[in-house]
Amino acid sequence: MVTVIVKMKLVGVRVELPANQPIVLLQEETGNRFLPIWIGAFEATAIAFALQGVETARPMTHDLFKNVLEDLQVEVRSIVVSDLIDGTFYAEITMYSNGVKHVISARPSDAIALAVRMDVPIYAAEKVLDEASIIIEMDDEEEIQRFRDFLDHIEPQDFL
Repeated sequence: MVTVIVKMKLVGVRVELPANQPIVLLQEETGNRFLPIWIGAFEATAIAFALQGVETARPMTHDLFKNVLEDLQVEVRSIVVSDLIDGTFYAEITMYSNGVKHVISARPSDAIALAVRMDVPIYAAEKVLDEASIIIEMDDEEEIQRFRDFLDHIEPQDFL
């Protein structure tokens, strides 16, 4: 069975109220489906730091992983939000080392934090989008703009 994947773009991270739970929001590149994924505060901070170009005095975990992969000359090619089982999202990181393909299971938040740091494309399996995406009609541009404004003004310390 062939898994159909859809290219996504990272809209950003935000805190969902009233639960005060961070989410990462992906949007299909050529459509109006959005994929919200609830993540931990540490991962939200890691993604927000990378999006804003914040450099810490010492490498954070995702920076360390990026540095190790680069030092070992491992090429990360893509990440895919590959499955949704019992409310839990799963992801896969596809990488190559010495011409050998490796597909590594990961939490989507960690895979996305790495993808942002390494400028790697993000995809989602069509079946995941069918099950968990929300549709925001493009004529609802006001809602999209409010979310983008929120992202433009959020600070990484808002997740701590």
